[in-house]
Amino acid sequence: MQVPGPAPLAGTLTLPDAPLPAPAVLLAPGSGPVDRDSNHRRTRFDVTRQLAVALAGAGIASLRFDKRGVGGSPGDWRAAGLHDNVDDLGAALELLRGRPEVDAGRVLLAGHSEGAILATSLAARGAPVAGLVLLAMSATPGEELLRWQARQIAPTLPRPVRALLRLLRTDLEAKVAANHRRIEATTTDVARIGGARINARWHREFLAYDPREDLRRVSVPVLALTGSKDLQVPADDLDVIAAAVGGPVDTHRVPDLTHTLRRQPGPPSMSAYRRELKDPVDPLVVDIVVTWCHRTTTPADGATTA
Repeated sequence: MQVPGPAPLAGTLTLPDAPLPAPAVLLAPGSGPVDRDSNHRRTRFDVTRQLAVALAGAGIASLRFDKRGVGGSPGDWRAAGLHDNVDDLGAALELLRGRPEVDAGRVLLAGHSEGAILATSLAARGAPVAGLVLLAMSATPGEELLRWQARQIAPTLPRPVRALLRLLRTDLEAKVAANHRRIEATTTDVARIGGARINARWHREFLAYDPREDLRRVSVPVLALTGSKDLQVPADDLDVIAAAVGGPVDTHRVPDLTHTLRRQPGPPSMSAYRRELKDPVDPLVVDIVVTWCHRTTTPADGATTA
């Protein structure tokens, strides 16, 4: 199906084998050129597809979509800013709530990584949703988060790479900060930094973005889950989310879970992503999400709210 709005987006509406209209979850994609299933052409996270299947099994519909310029959606993902992505999510929400198969009063937003930020930002605008599922959600200002990532990742790099960085006297965090200054000096949607074409407007908006401001505007129920071995989002941000949100918050810090939503034995390392992505999303994560969504969208009297 096609999502109308600022940019046409291709997507998949998954319906349960259950009485309709059903409650529904709009699944927000993560960062970069990922499709409706959360897959990059070289990296298959498969988060949204697996969640859609599990939600359908619990009687909950879902909608997921390809980002601009990915899969069946036209355009250029590099030209889209962070706030453009929020607008696209808003268009998808309007479409989902208008479907006759969906109970418009029982629609949730769920996102992984950047998708969690998009869901939070849309809810903060006053979007009519019944709750938020935030998987690996950052509550740290963008520029600070990227520097934190550099500090976490540097010690996990292969030994030859770390030796080369020492030989070249290269401080990874300082190099990241220098790139930020170059990006902030750009004015175009797409720019060339370090020889690579990047989505410059998205980066400028992300560097300036403080998710805590949007979290304070959220009053609906929230499920927030982050892994203890996440090298891209501080697990301690769960406490920030719980303190900022005005509504009820259910937080889960899952042991050994990485940013991929899979478990990783031993010291955390991004170099292990390729291997762990061969496994499905951690069953505990799926169970927590589906159980919470079912509970949150089930009225006390069993009646629908459309």
